[in-house]
Amino acid sequence: MQNPFFKQIENKTGVNMEEIFALANAIQYADFKNEKQVRKIVQRVSKLANKPVSKELEESIVKSIVQDGKSLDLSKIQKMLG
Repeated sequence: MQNPFFKQIENKTGVNMEEIFALANAIQYADFKNEKQVRKIVQRVSKLANKPVSKELEESIVKSIVQDGKSLDLSKIQKMLG
């Protein structure tokens, strides 16, 4: 990504913008009633954020999202991560 704005974000966060765009794309087209898809997204967010998620917490997040089935509420996940 050659855009200076995105380069600054990469430098400050250490997260590759291509990975963020790929994640955003996956979230946009995800079926939030599909546990497998939701689990992959939760694991991907955990990896990008460099925040390890225990199996118990992952299960709780996935269950919460699948039950709602409408969208991914990032603030809800952020609260669960502490």
